[in-house]
Amino acid sequence: MSQHYRSGDHGPAVAEIRSKLTRLGLLSPSTDDAFDESVETAVRRFQQERGLTAHGVVDTATYQVLDEARWQLGDRLLSYVVGSPLTGDDIVALQRRLTELGFDVGQVDGIFSSHTEAALREFQRNVGLPADGTCGPSTFKALRRLAPRVTGGRPDSLRAGEALRAAGTQLSGKIVCIDPGHGGDDLGNVAGDVVEAEIVGDVASRIEGRLAAIGVRTFQTRGLAGPARGDIERAEFANQTGANLLVSLHVDVHSNSRASGISTYHYGLDRPGSNSAIGEQFAGLVQRELVARTGMVDCRTHAKTWALLRRSDMAAVRIELGYISNPDDAARLSSPQFRDIITEAVVVAVQRVYLPSHEDAHTGAMRLADLVER
Repeated sequence: MSQHYRSGDHGPAVAEIRSKLTRLGLLSPSTDDAFDESVETAVRRFQQERGLTAHGVVDTATYQVLDEARWQLGDRLLSYVVGSPLTGDDIVALQRRLTELGFDVGQVDGIFSSHTEAALREFQRNVGLPADGTCGPSTFKALRRLAPRVTGGRPDSLRAGEALRAAGTQLSGKIVCIDPGHGGDDLGNVAGDVVEAEIVGDVASRIEGRLAAIGVRTFQTRGLAGPARGDIERAEFANQTGANLLVSLHVDVHSNSRASGISTYHYGLDRPGSNSAIGEQFAGLVQRELVARTGMVDCRTHAKTWALLRRSDMAAVRIELGYISNPDDAARLSSPQFRDIITEAVVVAVQRVYLPSHEDAHTGAMRLADLVER
């Protein structure tokens, strides 16, 4: 679906949207085909629950997640399809169940990837089923029968924490993918003569330079296969680099010029056990470092299921560096000196991801010179 549906629209597509929302218990049954206030409220609630931007409009991303929400575990056979993986709530349920049983599915994202297939095959081998990587009736039955094996915390969080410890504290040799939003003909948000693509492009180059100076391998999503590739293509590129971390840079606008501040986003939903553990940690570190060093308004850290965060294999953070529709934010973001402050905050946060608590520094205390000395 490429068309967007909003309040005031009518027709068969709206009737289908109403039907999907009704099945989810978000809307009362009706034969109406109008996108009225009750539908908009239900759409906003659905978007908020699913980690989407809650604007009340059924855009392509919202429609896709609505469609995925209709599936429950056992409704269909599940298997890995190269190039066009299955998605849906039933896959989320499968991934969560395998994770609870101690099998590594990677990120619980509702995408039946090769990683999920490998975990499913391992589960099937463990319970004496044919390890064909297809989740059918016998596998569903085995999944329902077995109790969780992992205790003492979320299995994915424990596994991710162990991987961080094994990676060591040195940044040299690590890989970071930097995603400056937009580019080329896509300028992103524009306010007066302040252009999002230009700001984040410059900040990305500064971060890349600082990281390279301390031995980090860096890649930028912009410019290799088209300057304005979509979020899914950017995520796929980041996955191909084998990056340990992904940093996506953006600035925002708002109709109210008083809106201001910095926010960060990681993959997940606003519910316990549904987030990327390291992504959440990374986003929190970036947010605290930026707020402490810049003094800008703290718009906090949030879980979202946006395509770039969902499709990335590594811990990913999207940073909204401020509102260029706000005169103060715009003036600061236009300053090269201020962009250097942002750069230091992000690079320090990258380092702090890998530091155990006894080696970590207080927020705002670590400097680039400290990283070079490590």
